[in-house]
Amino acid sequence: MTLPEHLTIHEGHLYIGMHDCNDLAKEYGTPVYVTDEEKLRQNFIRYNDALKAHYSDVQLLYAAKANGNLSILKIFASLGAGADVFSSGELHLALLAGIPPEKLLFNGSSKTHDDLRVAVEKGVRISLDSFDELKQLDKIAGELGRIVEVSFRVNPAIDVPTHPKIATGLATSKFGIPADQIVDAYRAALECENVDPVGMHCHIGSQILDVTPFVKEMEVLLKVAGEITKMGVHLKFIDIGGGLGIAYDHEKEVAPTPKEYADAVMPVFIAGIQKLGIKPQLWVEPGRNLVGDTTILLTRVNSVKTSHKKFVNVDAGFNLLIRPAMYGSHHDVIAVGKADEEKTEEYTVTGPICETGDILAENRKLPELESGDVLAILDTGAYGYSMASQYNCRPRCPEVMIFEDRHGIMRRGESVVDIVNTMKRLPWHEK
Repeated sequence: MTLPEHLTIHEGHLYIGMHDCNDLAKEYGTPVYVTDEEKLRQNFIRYNDALKAHYSDVQLLYAAKANGNLSILKIFASLGAGADVFSSGELHLALLAGIPPEKLLFNGSSKTHDDLRVAVEKGVRISLDSFDELKQLDKIAGELGRIVEVSFRVNPAIDVPTHPKIATGLATSKFGIPADQIVDAYRAALECENVDPVGMHCHIGSQILDVTPFVKEMEVLLKVAGEITKMGVHLKFIDIGGGLGIAYDHEKEVAPTPKEYADAVMPVFIAGIQKLGIKPQLWVEPGRNLVGDTTILLTRVNSVKTSHKKFVNVDAGFNLLIRPAMYGSHHDVIAVGKADEEKTEEYTVTGPICETGDILAENRKLPELESGDVLAILDTGAYGYSMASQYNCRPRCPEVMIFEDRHGIMRRGESVVDIVNTMKRLPWHEK
């Protein structure tokens, strides 16, 4: 296996950055997420530089849903990032991290009145997903005496090579307004008193390992841009979403680099806006590509057993990493203290959850394992902790950040007390 650049093997042990993963497991216990800050910064800079090599007026909006830890948001804020937020909670965290309101876009297909109101109050632009939402927002903005800048999310009806549950640009998707209706949406917005349509938004899916769909997306958006510009819409930004994938199976997958993505998409964008005589800012919403490969999940072996196959039972389950159970996703696994030993056994790595589907890795070649060994599950920075739960009344684990020779907790682990404290005794149950 070719390891990611921030993971190395020294004297048989797996290291993340300068840190022995066995030592981190001893220090913080298991399970524990460990994120490399230096890798986070490198990923952002590479992505940003690749796009700006073609066009200077680019704004990266980090997709906060990928990993909403406040420390991570603060790092990206310090690098000049904005954020794509999908809830009032993500909006609050982005502002708390120091991202200015003008660099935020409130996205989503089912916003509440309170969501819309808080976005208007905070001066955040909103990506509208329906005609109904436009009417509601116009009324709310009027009540608050504000003019709110908006985009519409375009559904471009593009098929993409990814899991169906994360393909968001399909004609059958719940997201966006169909391209053949989008001009009417902008026309309706121009007739509103409290809404100013200044942007266009699209997102075709996640974990895409081919740049061709992004080129097709750009072509659709530029066509729409031409139509609405003729109507009198002055586009301040075009947001093409995110979706560029990473390699999870390091023996079989190759992901396009940000440079390859930029080299494919940016010439189409530049030629298109020059033809239209407009100069909007380009917004891009990377999430997984910025954080996915920065993080590992360390988990300890509880027991090993042989039945119809060999199982390694560990202390992390789909309560902490649901991607394998939900999407059938692959994550590479390394035995931390036996990282250079020969892989002589085939194991299925299973968690402690009371579900047959609680499998983190199936039929993997690993060194001979025993109780107490620590495993590292790779590439867990995106949609790992952010999708974690307390199923089976299991507290969520801590998150640790490393940077050069330093390490520390960026989110403490929960306890059963944290779970119980949100529960209330009903009056009629009191004795």
